[in-house]
Amino acid sequence: MTSNSRDAMTLTSFPRALPSHDTNHNNMSAVGFCGDWFIFSCDTKLVAANTKQDRETFVFDCSTAEKRPKNTTEDNNSDGGTSEETGSDKVLAFAVSPSGKMVALTDDNKRLVLFQSQPSWKCVSVRWVVRRCSALLFSQTEEELLAADKSGDVYSFSVTETQKEGELKMGHLSMLLAVAVSPDNKFLITADRDEKIRVSDLRSPYNIQSFCLGHEQFVSALLIPAAHPHWLLSGSGDGTLKLWEFESGRNLQSCDLSDLEEMPSSDANKQTKPTVCRISSSPDAQHVAVLCDRESTIQFFALRRDSEEKMVPRSRLSLPHCPVDVTFDPEGRLWVLMDSTDSPVQIYSHRRDSWERSAEIPDLLRVTEALQPHRETLQASMKSSSRYEPLYKVIHDNVGAYLQRKQQRMDEQDLKRKTAQSSNGKGKKKKAQSSS
Repeated sequence: MTSNSRDAMTLTSFPRALPSHDTNHNNMSAVGFCGDWFIFSCDTKLVAANTKQDRETFVFDCSTAEKRPKNTTEDNNSDGGTSEETGSDKVLAFAVSPSGKMVALTDDNKRLVLFQSQPSWKCVSVRWVVRRCSALLFSQTEEELLAADKSGDVYSFSVTETQKEGELKMGHLSMLLAVAVSPDNKFLITADRDEKIRVSDLRSPYNIQSFCLGHEQFVSALLIPAAHPHWLLSGSGDGTLKLWEFESGRNLQSCDLSDLEEMPSSDANKQTKPTVCRISSSPDAQHVAVLCDRESTIQFFALRRDSEEKMVPRSRLSLPHCPVDVTFDPEGRLWVLMDSTDSPVQIYSHRRDSWERSAEIPDLLRVTEALQPHRETLQASMKSSSRYEPLYKVIHDNVGAYLQRKQQRMDEQDLKRKTAQSSNGKGKKKKAQSSS
């Protein structure tokens, strides 16, 4: 199947495979792992703390980073037709390369910053994107960095030629929210606000392999699960988790997360579907964690290749505070960033078919110490409103309003006609009486 770089109009109505290969696409705080380094973003900062050794914490603050040169060509019409105001320097997304040797971030001021994490942390380059990005991802070969933006475009930036400008790779007709690359580096998978998942050839993205269609709201999270290189998990604002065979676009299974709730929803929440904001896989492929926006629980699934029910719900972890983001470390432990003043980061380990909190262990103490100077900034970034609310579509019943106005006009015309007929009848009667 082939198409232009923009999706065909007839088809449009509006990853993490390993712990070291992570993408966070939000303007709130987010977490990830880069080898033994625990990474979190809060406001304008990216912070990396080593969990195994007492090494110096790495901090990059976008507010003090290199400013955009005034003579740099800018697309004045890129974000709405007029020149855009200076951004806030907030980190919008970060990504870790598959090997864990490189990390990249993008911010609200359109920076694209590339870091080296081994043998020691350093900033390699600062480049500029055309529009504010919604997601970042390294290719499996680590030769290119893919930046998806709010207009629906994907740009490719060279990792080896660190000063080279980005090249337009492909485009959607609406905002991109998530991206993934297949483990064989053959396919680029993109998800947008218009409920669409597109599978394209990475080398020539104008060649579309398939579409994964079926979500009823924006697609907010993608994951090619560990040990299942031909499967794709997708989460959406419609409250479902879907499993696909992405090369063919075939839907293998769908799960309504509302059906898994232990407590029935109140009448006020029956119309509100949980929004999937993160899908994460443990390195041994035994556990898939699904996090929903502003839900105080994490739902776990197991994936089975030789079974009719391939996506099986497992345990459900209830948390003392609302989680903001989750990630697995190389040992398979789940790290949770929570909206808590006292203990914002917690570790959970799988024991005896349940997830138990691991407290006062050296790994957590090192991260807690590194987080301490940024505690207030972290708490402030967690208090922002849901980033998904503006993505829901508002349906306007224009047809109903038109029919109502049409009926009103017809009623008025009928009334005028009857009034005119009545007046004519009275005039004829008077004329007949006078002639007689």
